[in-house]
Amino acid sequence: MKSIIFAFSIAFSVSFSFSQQGFYDLSATDIDGNSVDFSKYKGKKVMIVNVASECGYTPQYKSLQELYDSYKNSGFEILAFPCNQFMGQEPGSASQIISFCEKNYGVSFTLFEKIEVKGKNLHPVYAWLTDKSLNGIENVSVSWNFNKFLIDENGQYIRHLKSNIQPKDDSIIQWIESK
Repeated sequence: MKSIIFAFSIAFSVSFSFSQQGFYDLSATDIDGNSVDFSKYKGKKVMIVNVASECGYTPQYKSLQELYDSYKNSGFEILAFPCNQFMGQEPGSASQIISFCEKNYGVSFTLFEKIEVKGKNLHPVYAWLTDKSLNGIENVSVSWNFNKFLIDENGQYIRHLKSNIQPKDDSIIQWIESK
């Protein structure tokens, strides 16, 4: 009987561990149509942002790029996900989004394809970011464009920041610079 219980507990543990998806198990399609495996970000601090070209917060692209320029060689990445769910503020095609970001802000951090960050068509990356049972820290709701999520160099969810928190906020700089 003990061996049956032991075998069942091993089988349950194995199936449970496979159902728990971590940050490095995620992937997404970049704006050029290429699949990006998030395991490539192992050892790096990551900021994930839902972005839009026609939003009052759109000027944050400038600060995001400045932040990226300052820390990209120190193991920091920005992953930007265009989203059109908030008053249709990202209506453009992939090529229009790329053109807008390059022309107006010189964006060189990774842009992904346009996705949904809430609702029934929630992208798996945002499912992980917003669900405590997946990220291990908190349930959050993406309330508008330019919400920010911080992931540490071990793939652990750190925190969610609302749109009004600027990319170069002291708390973000301190987090990036901390060892």
